[in-house]
Amino acid sequence: MSKPVVAIVGRPNVGKSTLFNKLTGSRLSIVEDTPGVTRDRIYADCEWCGRGFMLVDTGGIEPRTDDVLLSQMRQQAQLAIEQADVIILVTDLRSGVVANDLDVAVMLQKSGKPLVLCVNKSDSLGDPPAEFYEFYNLGLGDPIQVSAVHGHGTGDLLDAVLEHLPPEENEVEEDDVIRVAIIGKPNVGKSSLVNRISGEQRVIVSNIAGTTRDAVDTEVQNEHGKFVLIDTAGIRRKSRVDDPIEKYSVLRAKLAIERAQVCVIMIDACEGFTEQDSKVAGLAHEAGKASIIVVNKWDAVEKDGKTMDSYRKKLMEDFSFMSYAPILFISAKTGQRVDRLFELIKFVDSQNALRISTGMLNDVLADATARVQPPTDKGKRLKIYYMTQPSTRPPTFVCFVNRADLFHFSYQRYLENRIRDVFGLEGTPMRFIIRERGDKK
Repeated sequence: MSKPVVAIVGRPNVGKSTLFNKLTGSRLSIVEDTPGVTRDRIYADCEWCGRGFMLVDTGGIEPRTDDVLLSQMRQQAQLAIEQADVIILVTDLRSGVVANDLDVAVMLQKSGKPLVLCVNKSDSLGDPPAEFYEFYNLGLGDPIQVSAVHGHGTGDLLDAVLEHLPPEENEVEEDDVIRVAIIGKPNVGKSSLVNRISGEQRVIVSNIAGTTRDAVDTEVQNEHGKFVLIDTAGIRRKSRVDDPIEKYSVLRAKLAIERAQVCVIMIDACEGFTEQDSKVAGLAHEAGKASIIVVNKWDAVEKDGKTMDSYRKKLMEDFSFMSYAPILFISAKTGQRVDRLFELIKFVDSQNALRISTGMLNDVLADATARVQPPTDKGKRLKIYYMTQPSTRPPTFVCFVNRADLFHFSYQRYLENRIRDVFGLEGTPMRFIIRERGDKK
């Protein structure tokens, strides 16, 4: 299921990006002591007490401004507020409550969303100073003292966020329902495919790129089983994303990928492979999802007896980082080979969930190391004591070794290929975790 969304909002220069970086443990947001540095929404995974959620950093809100850039930032923040499950309003202890804080508080109260009031730049420990209590005037409940720079109070802040998050959804779907995210750049025919499969005009179809702006679920049941298709907004190159509504579509698409089991990566047969196709596929690969590369509009391509083979060979080179993904040529318009898509979806989903016994894994490991000796460095050879698979989706393998620095990427790729040769694992990425002997992590 998709993670809840928590938005960090507030007027400019109160420390929203510093707080975002502290909570996520990253440096995704640019931090500068100048209002307006964060213009677009930035998002990252965050976890507290075992509960995961998506944290969104927004540009500062100037409720009353004629400045074009500031008004666009306000519009983007408003979009983040609309999609958020919980909102953190960040204020500044040093400047106290100002008129813009009151305006932002009123705007947030109108949204009806759960609010957590954060009073940032409370850098001194101990009892709060007198000026802290004026933040009660915002009418948003008890404020929480936080120092985003030093990390003071962030635990209390996250505790308050967790209290407001919607309850975790138990997997109420039946075990045999497969959730499929249909992803790709704009105008490759994602909505047309959903409509062809569902047999109805479920999704708006237009040749204007960017028609679909949210993720849409369509339930399908046929002779192959039960499926939920998630049609997502097309993911554009960042430099081409100007419409603030469309910018939020990228986040929605990422959330759709996260809650899917299988990703159908659609590309346009007439246009061929582009850099953006690689980036879209990379999102599914990094998320560890089973994936299928679907070449749409195949009916519009002039063909001879060798066209498909040469096209497939070229795509295998272009998608070399996910060579495990099967390639299917279809036409959503005519329905050509669409029926074969469900067979592939079921197959790659089963591969993504495949579990291999430790005994069988180590048999393959022994054979692989006998065929190709592990690498050496300055007379010291890598020893792989044994391998085990702790989890699936994607299949993840832990290798216990004498020295992790000797486990070169090339040898890891060799072992991956040997495992695929024996067990298949077609359509799914694999993960390797390297552990040194005595490593307690």
